[in-house]
Amino acid sequence: MGDALVPLVAVLAFLYLLVPVAYTVAFSFNDAGKTNLVWRGFTLDAWRNPCGAPQVCEAFVSSLEVGVVSTLVATVLGTLLAIALVRFRFRGRPLVNLLIFLPMSTPEVVLGAALLAQLLSLRVPLGFTTVVIAHVMFCISFVVVTVKARVASLDPALEEAAADLYATPWHAFWRVTFPLLVPGIAAAALLAFSLSFDDFIVTNFTSGSFTTFPKFVYVSATRGIPPQANVISSFMFVLAIVVVVVVQVVGHVRSGRRRRA
Repeated sequence: MGDALVPLVAVLAFLYLLVPVAYTVAFSFNDAGKTNLVWRGFTLDAWRNPCGAPQVCEAFVSSLEVGVVSTLVATVLGTLLAIALVRFRFRGRPLVNLLIFLPMSTPEVVLGAALLAQLLSLRVPLGFTTVVIAHVMFCISFVVVTVKARVASLDPALEEAAADLYATPWHAFWRVTFPLLVPGIAAAALLAFSLSFDDFIVTNFTSGSFTTFPKFVYVSATRGIPPQANVISSFMFVLAIVVVVVVQVVGHVRSGRRRRA
């Protein structure tokens, strides 16, 4: 009975997770009028013109810009911090390790409200820059945790072997350490981008009149999210699936080559 029950529960849980995605994809083909709350018929109009709804593409581009900039800054700073925490011993290192987890464990409402209060006290105008600052702050923690695991798995003997072959510390890092860290850095960057692109709560506190795609979706939800927004959401979902599949296939091929070698 257990052999039949466990797969059944797994399938039901999987279907439960996919219900919102299926709804989003289905209503991207809806022949919506002023609202997109009721199914009115099948059409490809939204897919032919994904920018047909006012401000939908502008909000999407804004989220992409914030996500790219935040990911670049958070990945660089987080990678350097992860290497320092694993490879070096310095005063206050345990405290830094503890502080890294604070943004991850702090509720986003508390984090957003605290950031808003600080920005207002400093009289910083809310907009693109403040959103990027907020996203970098909580993305760094996830980058550090991801890259730390990769750095800890590396064998220091590889760098020592490079030094025995007269490589300088700089060359040993770029020729030996960094290529081995690339998979972990890439995974951390993808995670940071997805968190940044998807964030609503912290963004809502720190953005002012600046609109990102999640804010646009939230405001539009009362009248039914426009089918064009569902088109963009469906495209991002498919793109994420493609990226995951490609990474898995590439990793499987590389593993097979190493085993044959």
